[in-house]
Amino acid sequence: MIQPNFPPNVVPPPAPQYPQVIGVIEGWETGLLDCLDDPTNAIITAFFPCMTFGQLAEIMNEGHTSCATSALLYGLVAFLIGAPCLFSCVYRAKLRSKFALIESPVPDWVIHLLFEHCALCQEYRKLKHRGCDPTIGWRGNASRNQIMMMQNQQATMMPLGSQRMMG
Repeated sequence: MIQPNFPPNVVPPPAPQYPQVIGVIEGWETGLLDCLDDPTNAIITAFFPCMTFGQLAEIMNEGHTSCATSALLYGLVAFLIGAPCLFSCVYRAKLRSKFALIESPVPDWVIHLLFEHCALCQEYRKLKHRGCDPTIGWRGNASRNQIMMMQNQQATMMPLGSQRMMG
């Protein structure tokens, strides 16, 4: 780019200001190969990856697709073309988008192609770290969160109520 020459007594115009994108990029709390951080999930995923995938998909689809339906679709893709990673990598992308995770060190499809079971376990652990329990499904988590919110509201209101009665 050619820089214009301004005379010494002329101030050049300021550089254009572009809005800065502000956001926190999260990382994965556990590594791709840290499957044994949750040994129960690792064993289930080793023998029944469709079950882990179904749990993840139900949460990522916010309950619009059940665990059973997603697991069945995963199994069908695995049976028909032998590459369920083509289906499951889409959900890794959804998870990354939801939690602002970067796609690294390689694209999602490569991770799922080479490390399908490890990727499913890592995604499962990510949801758990974010306070979601994939084993109870979308509705179970929604109910649990609603109960916790009500309990928190009651706990914060009690001290105020007891102070009013005393004062």
